[in-house]
Amino acid sequence: MIFGKSKAQATPLDGIDVVLADLDGVVYAGPGALPHAVDSLNRAHDEGRRLGYITNNASRTDASVAAHLTSLGLRVAADDVTTSPQAAMRLMRDLVPAGSTLLVVGGEGLVVEVEKAGFVVTRSADDAPAAVVQGFAPEVGWLQLAEAAYALATPVEEGGIPWVATNTDWTIPQARGIAPGNGTLVSAVHTAVGRLATIAGKPERPIFDEALSRTGARAPLFIGDRLDTDIQGARTAGIPSVLVLTGIDRPKQVLAAIASQRPDYIVEDLRQLFEPYPATIVKGERTRVGDAIVEIDGVDLRILAEGDRQIDLLRAGAAAIWNSGRAIFGFRVPEKLYADPFRVR
Repeated sequence: MIFGKSKAQATPLDGIDVVLADLDGVVYAGPGALPHAVDSLNRAHDEGRRLGYITNNASRTDASVAAHLTSLGLRVAADDVTTSPQAAMRLMRDLVPAGSTLLVVGGEGLVVEVEKAGFVVTRSADDAPAAVVQGFAPEVGWLQLAEAAYALATPVEEGGIPWVATNTDWTIPQARGIAPGNGTLVSAVHTAVGRLATIAGKPERPIFDEALSRTGARAPLFIGDRLDTDIQGARTAGIPSVLVLTGIDRPKQVLAAIASQRPDYIVEDLRQLFEPYPATIVKGERTRVGDAIVEIDGVDLRILAEGDRQIDLLRAGAAAIWNSGRAIFGFRVPEKLYADPFRVR
């Protein structure tokens, strides 16, 4: 593991019974699969591990996500998919009576889960909803956001109703680029009412608890591509995590990761789940991973040996910075350390 524990020469998958994976940036980008993702996940399944998938995207049902993954070559049933609307309903059952009317801001993925949980859907604050639940859908616009604001006008301390958001991702990857995510829409309602929503999705714990419940995991491993949602969420839930460099966060972000967002493993792509993970060896101010060696010299982080693999140099640099107790802006970091040959073109 990243700090050179006794399992360092094991693979990330050793001892794991359930592999949980994020979707965007891990399994696919846009409609198509990322290189090596499908083959690697199928191999993990064939070796006896259950696979589960976790997504903050509230616009699709678990069945539609499963169908998409199946079309890419994975063997997936709806029960293998955990969505943020499912996590939101996990929260909602403890907040309002069974069968209550909920004002829904979102699309089919959210509506289906609200109805499956036994609640009644409304789109109007005039129907006196017991709570508001909000999730992303491309069709969400001002009218839906305004209805949420009307329903949430009364402050909580004065008897106002609960407000649950599926997630607060600021951005969402699309085939044409990065677009505003649910966090921007939740922020619009917050600005109008001065209240904060309770969050169900990553990086909060409810979505991970739901995934663990659905898969029966005893020794899970979570794979993500974002430090602030995927890795932080896994750490909050007490689940070991892998950051794969096929998605959003890049080597610069890895080196700068704060303590709550540091993964146990860093991999180029999912093939490296099956490789022995090299030990991190620290001697004084020097840190070695594989053949890569870096050294802290005052404010300078020096490369003593680049080694044969850029991924090991990144791992060594990250371990050196993370173990120093200093933030990255306290160092002069050579460009080679955060070179990015890993980006999927």
